[in-house]
Amino acid sequence: MLALTVALALCSALANAASSVLQRRAAAVDAPAEPGGAGALLRGLRRLLRRPDWLAGVGLLMLSALMQAWALAVGSLSLVQPLLATELLFTLIVGGLVFRRRPDRRTWLAFAALAAGLAVFLLSAAPRPGRDDATSRAWLMAGGVACCVVVLLVLAARTVRGPARAALLGLGSAVSFATTAALLKETVGRLRLGPGVMFSHWSPYATAAVGLVAFLLLQSALGAGSLAASQPALTLGDALTSVALGWALFAESVQLGLRIIPEIIGIALIGAGSVGLANAPSVLRGWDTPAEADGAQIGTGRE
Repeated sequence: MLALTVALALCSALANAASSVLQRRAAAVDAPAEPGGAGALLRGLRRLLRRPDWLAGVGLLMLSALMQAWALAVGSLSLVQPLLATELLFTLIVGGLVFRRRPDRRTWLAFAALAAGLAVFLLSAAPRPGRDDATSRAWLMAGGVACCVVVLLVLAARTVRGPARAALLGLGSAVSFATTAALLKETVGRLRLGPGVMFSHWSPYATAAVGLVAFLLLQSALGAGSLAASQPALTLGDALTSVALGWALFAESVQLGLRIIPEIIGIALIGAGSVGLANAPSVLRGWDTPAEADGAQIGTGRE
């Protein structure tokens, strides 16, 4: 069962990475040269619906969600979601093929530091599974905190542009996707009692609603800046938020004591990788910008 969970999570990460690359390519080409807002977002989505690469990315995102749901049905939230951090490396590989622009060594090292830091932290913390469902009180508290965090991130993103905006929106999308994953685990956990029981519960509908918010935030993040800016916040934020939600909702525990030393080392690697990535030449050279979009600012017009 462990091997199946790991395989499903890795396949989900690969599909999600390919989805992000294809959607980023479409967003880079069709980015509107107009102020942001709900109206601009809807007009941008209408344009993207005419692009085959964006539609293919959406299809891969749906495939990723199905494999993620299967993995959550047979494994714990604390195991499945952190494994999705491999999406970072898959993004570099798929992105290099799609954009035909190989990331420089500094970018590879920064991504590797981020992934290694997360791996060290999670291996040291060794999250252990808990119960299959959460209480209504736990959902109200955890859901309220997640909602406030997302709102604050979106408000902060409106005050900045470029990579900073992409990172903030990516982090907001990450919190939303992590909450969606927790809701999905609650939903598939009730499927064993029968479809009628599952669909009579509030969790499937909350999963769809929060998932839609996460999807819209993802589109905004992909249109606001490069993958190098949004993807680390999206992937790592998802994994770390999922560990927190696993503890708060499903009583999944992490190891402390002497293990806190390698956990701190892992967090330090994550921070070092983030700083290195923010200053990597690939961020400025537009590694993931198609040739037809060169010379234009991504997301909000020209500077």
